Amino acid sequence: MLSDAVPALRCPVCQGPLSLGGAPPFSLGCVAGHSFDAAKQGYFNLLTGKGTVFEADTAEMVAARNDFLGAGHYAPLAEAIAELAAPVLSAPGSLVLDSGTGTGHYLRTVLDRTPAAAIGIDISKFALRRAARLNPGAINLVWDIWRPLPIADRTVDAIMVVFAPRNPQEFARVVRPGGRVIVVTPRNGHLGEIAERTGMLGIEPGKDERLAESMQPFFTSADVVKLDVDLTLAARDLADVAFMGPAGHHLERSALLASTAGESSVHATAKFTLSVFTAPENGS
Repeated sequence: MLSDAVPALRCPVCQGPLSLGGAPPFSLGCVAGHSFDAAKQGYFNLLTGKGTVFEADTAEMVAARNDFLGAGHYAPLAEAIAELAAPVLSAPGSLVLDSGTGTGHYLRTVLDRTPAAAIGIDISKFALRRAARLNPGAINLVWDIWRPLPIADRTVDAIMVVFAPRNPQEFARVVRPGGRVIVVTPRNGHLGEIAERTGMLGIEPGKDERLAESMQPFFTSADVVKLDVDLTLAARDLADVAFMGPAGHHLERSALLASTAGESSVHATAKFTLSVFTAPENGS
């Protein structure tokens, strides 16, 4: 239910508790009078002030991601995330935060397998339009991960971060003692068979080491899972998988579609690392 996650929300202006009001489309408001109306698509924009300098995914990038993930190509990844999150989301009243929820496909799998309430945040309103349709029972928020999260201390049981930026200090503040943070990153060789010819960005050296270093002051490393997914991709899939990621900010979708139009099915391997971090049981 949409209302199940609301008690964890805090006003981005005064940090007071938010409550849900009205009939669909709802609004979120605090006792100080700050109010945030839902967009007609069902998400809430809590950004105030100057907004963000973060470059949001475009409508075309989001459409490519929706088509690719909707076809089930990364379903094994979604299942693996849900399995890792389940131990801390088994009880009614548990709460999952999908930080960088995108179109909501990974969160959908988690919610299908647990009784958890959910908050999804993303900087792209185009992504949240899709996420709100796919996960209408979640609170979907436009938010900048580099700002303090509009979430109360120690209210979240699991945090998912799938190919998205991380804010470890804020994650440590909002997660409950013993809670989990599950971070998904691509490994070296990810889609290596198609990356160069489709213009996809390479994997930065030392990425895993920097992740561990950034999380270490706040969390304990609990598990690292390597997952390989064999894919058979049609020409349209090649264009979608290239355009849906960071390279989409620099590529032309029409050019990608033209360059892959003559392709028959191509085999490629998606290579993921799922890193699980746990918050101290004593909350310190």
